[in-house]
Amino acid sequence: MRMSLDEIETLACDALVGAGASETNAASVARSTRAAERDGVRSHGLLYVPIYAEHVRCGKVDGQAKPSFFQPKPAAIRVDAANGFAHPAIDVGFDALIDAAREQGIAAMSVFNSYNCGVLGYHAERIAETGLLGLCFTNAPASIAPTGGKEPVIGTNPFALGVPGKNEVAFVIDQSASAIAKSEIMLRNRDGEPIEEGWALDADGQPTTDAAAALKGSMLPSGGAKGFGAGLMVEVFAAALSGAVLGKDASPFSGTAGGPPATGQCFIAVDTDAFSGGLFGARMAALTSALTQQKGTRLPGSRRVNARVHTIQGVDADDALVERIRAFAA
Repeated sequence: MRMSLDEIETLACDALVGAGASETNAASVARSTRAAERDGVRSHGLLYVPIYAEHVRCGKVDGQAKPSFFQPKPAAIRVDAANGFAHPAIDVGFDALIDAAREQGIAAMSVFNSYNCGVLGYHAERIAETGLLGLCFTNAPASIAPTGGKEPVIGTNPFALGVPGKNEVAFVIDQSASAIAKSEIMLRNRDGEPIEEGWALDADGQPTTDAAAALKGSMLPSGGAKGFGAGLMVEVFAAALSGAVLGKDASPFSGTAGGPPATGQCFIAVDTDAFSGGLFGARMAALTSALTQQKGTRLPGSRRVNARVHTIQGVDADDALVERIRAFAA
C-alpha cells in the first residue's frame, strides 16, 4: 500500500503506544522511523517497528522510561536512558549538548543504559543542522570477531559525521565497522535470500552466503583489520567512555531474550569557527567541490538526500508488515 510520511509516523507512534510505550517515547522513535523511510533506509523504518514493539512488551525496552541527564563539567553531558529507547534519551540531552558546544567550542554527550538508536546518521544530521560539526558513535551487541578469530567481540558499531554547510548540511558520513549492516542480513534471512560473499562467517569461522548461518556466526569487518579497528574505536567512545555495557556482554537487539542490552552512544558537537578561525566553511566548500566536479562521484549520504525527492510523495509499504504493526496499535 501507498503511505505518506505522516501516516508512517502516526502508525509507528500508535503501535509503540499500543505496545506500552509512553507518548513521548513513542513519538521520538516514530520521528526517526519516518526519517528512515524518507531517506530510503527501509531496514530501519517500518520494518523495525514490530521489533521495537515486541521489545517493549517483553521488557527488553522500558517503554515508560524517563531518561535523565546531568552535566558533571561545562562541556560534558551524561544521559541515563534508564533502559528505555535511545531516541528520547538523546532528545533529553540534545539541547544541552548544543548549548555547551556553542559556549565552550566543543562538547560531548554520552548515553548509557541505552538501546538501538536506529540510523546514526539521523542524529549526526540533527547536530549539523544547528551549524555544528557532529561526530557520533554507537555500540551494539557483539557480532564481529577480531581478525583471525571467530568469537564476536564488538558489534557493527557505526560512526557518523554530520558536516554543516553554508545554508544546509554539506554531507553526512554514516558507516559501520561491518561490511554490511546486520539488518540487511536479517532482511535476507527473513526473505530466504542468500547474502553476498565477504559479508559474514559461519559459527566455525568459515565464509558463508547463508544468511541463517551468518546470524549464528560472525559478520566480517569492512576492510579487514582496519574495519575491526574502526569498530574498536567506536566501542571505546560509545561503551567504555559512556560507562555502558560492552558489546560482548550486551543482549541482542533481535529476539526477546536477555533483557535490556544497556548499550551506549557518544555524541561530539564542535563549533567550527572556534577552531578554524572562521575558515571552515570556505575549506569545506573547496573540498566538496573537488569531490563533486569529478564525473561519476557523489558526496556521502547523497543517495538518502536524493531519495527525499521521491518519498515526499509517500512510500510503498508491505501490506503484511503494515497489518502486523496495526495489530500492536489495536
